[in-house]
Amino acid sequence: MSREFIPAAKPIIGDEERAAVDAVMASGMVVQGPQVAAFEEEFSAQVVAGAHAVAVNSGTSAQHLATLACDLKSAAGVPEVIVPSFTFAATGNSVAITGAKPVFADIDPLTFNLDPACVEAAITENTVAIEVVHLYGLPANMDAIMAIAARHGLAVFEDCAQAHGAAINGRPVGTFGAWGSFSFYPTKNMTTLEGGMVTTADAELARRVRLLRNQGMEKQYANELVGLNNRMTDVAAAVGRVQLKKLNGWTQARRANAAVLDAGLAGVPGVITPTVPDGYRHVYHQYTIRLEGVGVAERDAAQSALREEWQVGTGVYYPIPNHRLSSLVSYAPGLELPNTELVARECLSLPVHPSLSQADLDRIVQAVAAVVKAGA
Repeated sequence: MSREFIPAAKPIIGDEERAAVDAVMASGMVVQGPQVAAFEEEFSAQVVAGAHAVAVNSGTSAQHLATLACDLKSAAGVPEVIVPSFTFAATGNSVAITGAKPVFADIDPLTFNLDPACVEAAITENTVAIEVVHLYGLPANMDAIMAIAARHGLAVFEDCAQAHGAAINGRPVGTFGAWGSFSFYPTKNMTTLEGGMVTTADAELARRVRLLRNQGMEKQYANELVGLNNRMTDVAAAVGRVQLKKLNGWTQARRANAAVLDAGLAGVPGVITPTVPDGYRHVYHQYTIRLEGVGVAERDAAQSALREEWQVGTGVYYPIPNHRLSSLVSYAPGLELPNTELVARECLSLPVHPSLSQADLDRIVQAVAAVVKAGA
């Protein structure tokens, strides 16, 4: 029996987004114009409780410019920023490209986020900041991380690329640390086609990011510092404004889909479903399970079987930890992060996006149970 393929992710771009793009193109104001300003205001109000919001051209640019704006320095030597290794390379890259050193710390294998004890153990006289990643849409342990930072006089940065609308006891991510960075890549929980946002409570930091995104100037030809061209277009912002109106509904759908997967996979031997601490709002950019005790070859075989036999797409985020990447390994020679290595072998992300039907969800559960049983 032929089945329609269930993709691992599915961007939702419809007539409203296309109409918004057409309106911008007709206006002739297509870069860093009124749509960008309006998008910043609306994102600030809806997502980060009124914090300053500065739009840029990608999530990586958001991280990069926010880190640059902090002008990291250490009296003892090269400044160090503690980061997880189990994440996309942009996190470590955004530290390294500023001249600072990414220091990789291990994670909690149940939440996939930084383990506070491992963070504290990684602090040296050169440490100036901790950068958390709210991975897959689950907030990191911010109470513990903020307490560690306070004890040691460190800044905290938040990579919120996958966590639009995630919160702890009602407080949104992107409002805990010195800054937060969001991504609007097409497969994120909302998109601007490509784009990013820096959020911060610090007006001066926001101003520095605005300067850095626009060649170091607020007024034309009055360059105040060395900057870059990382502006968001009004085309992107117009799409983002439409998507922002849909974000809450999509988030509710993701959470509802995750609840169905939780219930369906509960008790399936060898499957560890996502852990969500009390008071945490997970927004499920990814629904990531662990196939307990498997190796890479077994995990990859399960992924292939889901695709070929059941027409269920999945993703592996992330198969190679940052501290093993050839681009970043020089920052961590010989480093062992056992929990990071464990989850990199066992993780598999299932479809959870808002376009799934009940029949899709039922097939995903059935497929995972069957494939895991067959591989046991």
